[in-house]
Amino acid sequence: MYGDKPQDKLDKDDYYLTEEGYIVFTEAYHLKRGYCCQSNCRHCPYGFNKKNKTEDKRTMENTTASKEKLDISKLKTPTGTTISCKGWLQEAALRMLHNNLDPAVAERPEDLVVYGGTGKAARNPEAFHLIVKALKDLGNDETLIIQSGKAVGILPTHKDAPRVIISNSMLVPHWATWEKFRELEAKGLTMYGQMTAGSWIYIGSQGIVQGTYETFGEVARQHFGGSLKNTISVTGGLGGMGGAQPLAITMNEGVCLAAEVEEWRIKKRLDTKYLDIMTHSIDDGIDKAIEAKNEGKAISIGIVCNVIDLLERLMERGITPDILTDQTSAHDALVGYLPQGISVEEGKVLREANPDKYIQLSLNSMVKHTSLMIELQKRGAITFDYGNNLRGQAFAQGLKNAFDFPGFVPAYIRPLFCEGKGPFRWAALSGDPNDIYETDKKILELFPENKGLARWIKMAQERIAFQGLPARICWLGQGDREIAGLAFNELVASGKVKAPIVIGRDHLDTGSVASPNRETEAMMDGSDAIADWPILNALINTAGGASWVSVHHGGGVGIGYSIHAGMVIVADGTADAAIRLKRVLHNDPAMGVIRHADAGYDIAKDTARKFRLDIKERLK
Repeated sequence: MYGDKPQDKLDKDDYYLTEEGYIVFTEAYHLKRGYCCQSNCRHCPYGFNKKNKTEDKRTMENTTASKEKLDISKLKTPTGTTISCKGWLQEAALRMLHNNLDPAVAERPEDLVVYGGTGKAARNPEAFHLIVKALKDLGNDETLIIQSGKAVGILPTHKDAPRVIISNSMLVPHWATWEKFRELEAKGLTMYGQMTAGSWIYIGSQGIVQGTYETFGEVARQHFGGSLKNTISVTGGLGGMGGAQPLAITMNEGVCLAAEVEEWRIKKRLDTKYLDIMTHSIDDGIDKAIEAKNEGKAISIGIVCNVIDLLERLMERGITPDILTDQTSAHDALVGYLPQGISVEEGKVLREANPDKYIQLSLNSMVKHTSLMIELQKRGAITFDYGNNLRGQAFAQGLKNAFDFPGFVPAYIRPLFCEGKGPFRWAALSGDPNDIYETDKKILELFPENKGLARWIKMAQERIAFQGLPARICWLGQGDREIAGLAFNELVASGKVKAPIVIGRDHLDTGSVASPNRETEAMMDGSDAIADWPILNALINTAGGASWVSVHHGGGVGIGYSIHAGMVIVADGTADAAIRLKRVLHNDPAMGVIRHADAGYDIAKDTARKFRLDIKERLK
């Protein structure tokens, strides 16, 4: 890594600088750690290189690969109607994998990081290229097996089986800790897939905008008479997920004041028009927000600062925001969160030099961060956790009242989940925006009674820039997803849409997640931590014929805190696709209805009866 030694972070015998400016850590530094990191350090005092030549070579190869950069100058998502694979299902996976790493979509594509701290699309450049090669070789009666971002086999199946099945970051529960995960990751044996990063259906911040819009819309309905006009929402984090907040808040007519430590993230949100203004001054940002609130303007302001500094300044000035949340990547204390009091550059050095110290500083800051949110809640701010496990991290550090403010799912989203509603998303493989506009027209034609959906589609067309392949998202429930998918298939068959449409969703969905600090927080029957449901979701989607299916661990809230599943299905205009679409887009949300009905929710029970999902009623 580059840079000067921060004098207060390392002892003088811990490192030396090369002529190129690299910091190289010494034998003394490694002895302080008390164990061998098994990364082939040139000054290893434990004789690792001499102990096991075979293992040493393997570790060195894996470690080197993990530090290699992907050449994004040659990374281009294929578009059009000509394919390089043996079928459209394989081609769809190929294009969506590339789209995940499109520089307009991914946060750090050269490192294969898509979003969410270290959420990756493939384990390393070598693994990426092997997956691409495998997809091009994959037959229409075969399935590619992906183990934590690495292609490990192609096996015979049948035409209706998934072309790809993926498992990311899965660890045996007793060993499901960040420490063990990082140890295995350092050996090149696993990767963090986040949610849609490692399942190749991320579409940039546009993929989460409507969910964020729905959340803040429900906040408006519950607390502010249906609109956020004349309110200020304060938050932290403008990364791949948090970057949707400014636009979602202004679409609900409110003012957004967001802190972000990485200036480049703010600039990216400005470029894509998710954010209106950037400032380096906390007071300037606060003043602009108050002025806009008083004038009833909908505007978003990004401040280059630590969110804790922003919250402290608000309290010093006696200002209580109307709404308060956070979307920093607090689930990952090492990579996703910057402790208060150190700069981004200092953080980079400390993260490498002393990761244990960095993590503890992050956790200490999270305790303070959560405490400030609780205090502002007491002063009148409508405060909620936005699913990054900030409260869980603070609670584990001894903050006993960390859960005094609710998570966004039980507070605002669960009634939608009970109806099988969730983030239904699709992308045009042609690369032509007109294909998305055709699907927009079809959605409006299919559901004319849904005024909220119509308003959303119109606003999305006007205000949401496409990132990578043209794509759209809207929240659809049980029954409606199936109708939309079949209609899209007809558009492809008729030629109104030039190439197949990929249909997927976020893993954050009605029946695909077990996450006690987020999607399954405070379940009515206490079943928060029961993880059978996402596994059953993946199994039924595999049986139904989804184009690719994934099971992940740790997305959204971090290793040890969640299990979740994803599915993608391709509408290629064929009769076979129609059969698969009908099954999968019925069964996938049905698992959410069944899960919530089983937990005792009346809305889910009513939905189950309506769609003949209640097994007891069926078997009478």
